[in-house]
Amino acid sequence: MGKWVICGAWPYVNAIPHLGTLIACVLSPDVVARYLRLKGEEVVFVSGSDEHGSPIEVEARRKNIPPKQLTDELHSYVVKLFKDFGVSYDNYTRTENQDHIEFVRNFFLKIYNNGYVYEEEVTLPYCPKCKIFLPDRFIEGTCPYCGYPNARGDQCESCGRLLDPLDLINPRCVLCGSEPEVRTTKHWFFDLPKLSDKLRDFVENHPRFPDNVKNYCKAWFKEGLKPRAVTRDSSWGIPAPFPGSEGKTIYVWFEALLGYLSATLQYFKRKGETEKWLSFWKNPETKTVFFIGKDNIPFHAIILPAMLLASKEGYVLPWQISSIEFLMFEGQAFSKSRGIGVWLDEALKLLPPDYWRFALILMRPEVRDLNFTWKDFYKIVNSDLNDNLGNFIHRTLTFIYRYYKGKIPEPYDFDEEDEAFIGKIREIPRKIGKLIEGMRLKLAGEALLELPRYGNHYLNIKEPWHKVKEDPKTASTALWISINAVKSLAILMEPFMPFSAEKLWMMLKLEGSVHTANWDEASKLTLIPGHIIDKPTPLFRKLHSDFIEKIDEKLRDIRKSIDRPLLVR
Repeated sequence: MGKWVICGAWPYVNAIPHLGTLIACVLSPDVVARYLRLKGEEVVFVSGSDEHGSPIEVEARRKNIPPKQLTDELHSYVVKLFKDFGVSYDNYTRTENQDHIEFVRNFFLKIYNNGYVYEEEVTLPYCPKCKIFLPDRFIEGTCPYCGYPNARGDQCESCGRLLDPLDLINPRCVLCGSEPEVRTTKHWFFDLPKLSDKLRDFVENHPRFPDNVKNYCKAWFKEGLKPRAVTRDSSWGIPAPFPGSEGKTIYVWFEALLGYLSATLQYFKRKGETEKWLSFWKNPETKTVFFIGKDNIPFHAIILPAMLLASKEGYVLPWQISSIEFLMFEGQAFSKSRGIGVWLDEALKLLPPDYWRFALILMRPEVRDLNFTWKDFYKIVNSDLNDNLGNFIHRTLTFIYRYYKGKIPEPYDFDEEDEAFIGKIREIPRKIGKLIEGMRLKLAGEALLELPRYGNHYLNIKEPWHKVKEDPKTASTALWISINAVKSLAILMEPFMPFSAEKLWMMLKLEGSVHTANWDEASKLTLIPGHIIDKPTPLFRKLHSDFIEKIDEKLRDIRKSIDRPLLVR
């Protein structure tokens, strides 16, 4: 049994997550974690709300409230949304918790003592009107690389380049719009160049990092790694632990990356196994997998390994980074301010979570930017879920319930078509498993649909509704094989559609829960003749023919009816 730490990038809690966030760092790791548990692996799936840093502080200042008041409400709201989507976190925590704060402070003091953090006088933009220095999100201006007029002080969202606040052309304070002055202050820096050779070797020769991760990092190595400021002149965050650093806080990206470790620590601490987290993070056999968007690649492929190396604690380095491209929405980028996209609470009001889970997996932008469209969503729900998957399951269960009073019939001699279908039942679960282990979740979802597609074809050939009287042995055999395919589908569906999988498991009246089933059982025909199933009901329902035509109006009505936290309305 292997050890895995599945890490979903920590979403900011200054807004409700949208579908792009869900597929990148929430749903994708959940599919993998669920699959690994079914395989019998020892899994810890962690993430949390990223509360600190300037986006939260800017929002709180604008609303004239304490930052924690904002994050308390939003964190609770997001936790419920993720639960309603069936996300199986072992620990979804938050950065404003004592375990994380203590871990980060102790960690940075250690790498400071190890000689990887130093202090230096720097010049930074300062707003004389607001009387504050302007780190990253407190300042906007024109990107010096692509000319985007609303680039932030830490990164340009147009070209993706990382920026220093002083790089911006025509800078302005985001709070009051004033042009900042340049003043001197003291900060602490992580000496990234000291680890340059080790990091280059780690990334370029990593046996599992995909090309997009390696290629994204090449630019950093080509330009040469530079020291990066660890501290910020910000009141909202984790107090810096360095001698003389009073009034400074740790830069949010550095501390959030350490959240994967502190969340694992906290998980086992709550279970009364305080030291067990070390058996994951200091075990060279542990596989740590990080699910992120492509703009977060250098933080996870370079900065996190650098910090782990600088600690000299023997922590395992990233085993895999699963970075997707951008998911667009009807040809445009998701935008809170412009109302472009679908947010998680809206999605749940519109349709059940499994519809979204599976549709987003099939739209997962694994090798290039992809576009969410209502036309594609409509096709996935109606054709793939209802007409293919749901239809095969319902046909099989209904035939058995009607013709055999719910008792699974007995198999007899197998002919060529029977053997071919049995071969599919044995082969497809292994195919899906390999694709999930390779982080190719879109292809895994497509592979799942192969089994019901073949099953519908098989039933059309066998025609058990006719053969039940004309050739009862053929009908009985066909339905025994088909019901075993249905059992297989219940297990195969669990990582993708956990609610529908459990509902199907209950209809089959199998012991326990599908969530504790064994993945390898999906390849076996083990249902015993005479076992009685429950009365079947459809797993999915088709969308109305006017769904696309009326979706905008429907979403507008939903947005008016949602009772969101007061602070994000």
